[in-house]
Amino acid sequence: MEDKEIIDLYFMRNEQAIRETDIKYGKVCLNLAYNLLNNIEDSEECVNDTYLGTWNKVPPTRPQNFRAFILKIARNLSLKKLDYCMAAKRTSHKIVPFHEVDELLGNDHFSKKIDDEQLGELITRFLRNEDQTMRNVFIRKYWFFDSVEAIAKRYSFSESKVKSILYRSRKRLKIFLKKEGIWI
Repeated sequence: MEDKEIIDLYFMRNEQAIRETDIKYGKVCLNLAYNLLNNIEDSEECVNDTYLGTWNKVPPTRPQNFRAFILKIARNLSLKKLDYCMAAKRTSHKIVPFHEVDELLGNDHFSKKIDDEQLGELITRFLRNEDQTMRNVFIRKYWFFDSVEAIAKRYSFSESKVKSILYRSRKRLKIFLKKEGIWI
């Protein structure tokens, strides 16, 4: 079923919308959650909460890109679950790959005030100017939380090539942010 038809089902408040969403996007949402949480039960809970969140947001929202819309919900819920688990030391989950960009983004020591949305827009602009391979590797690592090994397998690269792509892209992102007045 096409995304537009699924969205129309949500607007009609037809529960078939959730089943169709699960058929089309359930696996990718579960993979995203599992990559972050490394726990199948928590991941399944996040996917179910994603469907509830989608049900509550559509309507009134009519997403232009339904896949991105639902994955953003799944990702945010997974991050919240990870925060909850780690705050209470309820987990031995792998640490999210943000430690790699900590040196890049610093500890809120930006030269000018910038909120998360503005930073997201800048990173999106940066990625649009990068070649597709670099962009795909960067997104798989920092948005979907895929491991270096999984990315290498997905694109038939060596792990060292993936690490190199990520390292170079972080350096270019730092330069880009400086040009935009964000000194780190």
